[in-house]
Parts: sequence; structure tokens; C-alpha cells
Amino acid sequence: MIHLTRRALGGTALAALATRAATAAPLTEIRIDWATYNPVSLVLKEQHLLEDAFAADKIAIRWIMSAGSNKALEFLNAGSLDFGSTAGAAALIAKVNGNPLRSIYVYSRPEWTALVTAENSAIKTVADLKGQRVAVTRGTDPHIFLVRALAEAGLSEKDVKLVLLQHADGRTALERGDVVAWAGLDPMMAASEVESKARLFYRKPEANTWGVLNVRESFAAENPAVVRKVLTVYETARKWALAHKPELTAMMVAATKLSPAVIERQLERTGMASGMIGDVQAKTISDAGKALQAAGVLDAALDMVAITKGMIDPSYAQAIGA
Repeated sequence: MIHLTRRALGGTALAALATRAATAAPLTEIRIDWATYNPVSLVLKEQHLLEDAFAADKIAIRWIMSAGSNKALEFLNAGSLDFGSTAGAAALIAKVNGNPLRSIYVYSRPEWTALVTAENSAIKTVADLKGQRVAVTRGTDPHIFLVRALAEAGLSEKDVKLVLLQHADGRTALERGDVVAWAGLDPMMAASEVESKARLFYRKPEANTWGVLNVRESFAAENPAVVRKVLTVYETARKWALAHKPELTAMMVAATKLSPAVIERQLERTGMASGMIGDVQAKTISDAGKALQAAGVLDAALDMVAITKGMIDPSYAQAIGA
């Protein structure tokens, strides 16, 4: 089961943090993640856009690789990241568990997860997973996707044998035959499709929650102008990615060591049309939370709409016209 013990949802008030901002030490470094599931982050990193934007401010940029939403959320909670890219539903679970974050921007609208099995596997439906070994990365959109798929088939996590692995290792386990299915994540999922003829036997695009950029609440309260500037540069990178698909593909090939065919498959199902975050994303994310409540994974007493509303802050994206 996902570890979803409810903690206090309050935390340090943003107003109090803003009051302290005037006496805070000058900012000298921004810690931000990049991830292969976030193409815009690769543009930022490879083109040194943030470094150039903050050079005059004498603020250094430290890049930290996130292997999955779970890692980005761990780093944010530990204070070793200021900005981290995750799935929206994964951020919601973290928020329920007391992670002091705000979701402030959309880097993609992806279909980045599905349930995957081998080309000649006997697995045809979610119901076929009963009693079988399934690879998954706990606390990520693929994990949430799996929980929801099982619930729709009248099953729960107790009806399958979860093998907890990071995304790339889940692909390896599937292709070695160590598991019969894998809750996949692009670009590893696309690689398994293209290179190993793996089958996506269960797809539901609308159950994939948005790719969101999160910021630590305390960082945002103390550095609101910096947050706006980071998002302004993110917008530049997103627009470049939309206008330069061949160059973006080449950039992702170099970063992931995957083939152009694999990256093209990933980008086919990755929308990057807008960076705005708001009511549309909130509904998708809160609906995922409600589905987890119905599956008995999240406390039924929690108000998913209120928690999601408290997590999403559209003011920064609105300020830069995302």
C-alpha cells in the first residue's frame, strides 16, 4: 500500500514566511531538478537558460536529476531541492503526507504511463494480474495509475505481488521475465515498446495526471520574484521545445541514450501547449485523489478538492502570462 498516514496539513504560514523574507540571507543558489519525463527541463539545462538569466544576480544554478516523482518529492521534502517536477497526483499524495510544496506550473500534459506486458504475454486485461508479479515505483503517477486500474477491475494491491523498483529497473524486470507486468513511465515505456515490442495492454490517457513543477513553500514565500523569474525562463524553454521538435528530439536522445524512434514515441504523447496551472489541473488531480479514496488507499474523510486547491497556486503562472 502507498504510505498515506495523514499528517497535519497546515505548516508554516506563507504570510509569516514573507515577513521574514526581508531579513533572510541573500540567495546564492537555486536547486532545481531535471528529468527525462520532463522535456522542458532538458531544454533549460542544456541551453543554460537559468544560468544566463541569474548570472547578473550572482545566483548559481544546481541541477539535480530526478529518477521519478518519488525522488523529486523526497528531495523537496528534505530541502535539497527548491523546484521539483512531478506528476500532479504524486504531488497531492505528498501534500496529504505533509510535504510543504506548492504546484505552480505545468510542464506537460502527458500520457506517460500505461500498464505494460511482454509481446507474447498471456496478460490481456487488468483482471489477469491477480496473483501476478507487477513492477512499480511507489509514490508515482504509474503507481497511482495501477491502483486505479486494479480498483476498476475489482482488485486491490493485495491481489497482486508488487515488486518495488525505480522506473528503469521495472522495464528491465519485465524484459527479463521477472514480472509479468510493469506500470511504465516514458521514456522507458516507449523504449520497451520500440526496442522490445512490449505491449501497452491497459491505457487510459485521462487518468494520467499533469506534469507539474512544484516549489517549496518556504522558498516561494522568501523569494517570490525569483520564482516568477524561474517560471519566465521555463516559459521560454517550453515555447522553444514546441517550435523545435527535431532539436528537442536530438537533445533528449543525447540525454537519455535512447534512439530517436523512442524519443519520438514519447513526444507523440506529450503535450506542451501551455504552462498555465489552475482549475482544469485541479479537477484532474482531485479526481485521482477521490479514486484513491474509493479504492481504500486514501482516508475517505479527507477533502480532496480542498487539499488540491491548497496545493495549486496559479498566481506565479498568471503573473508571467503562461
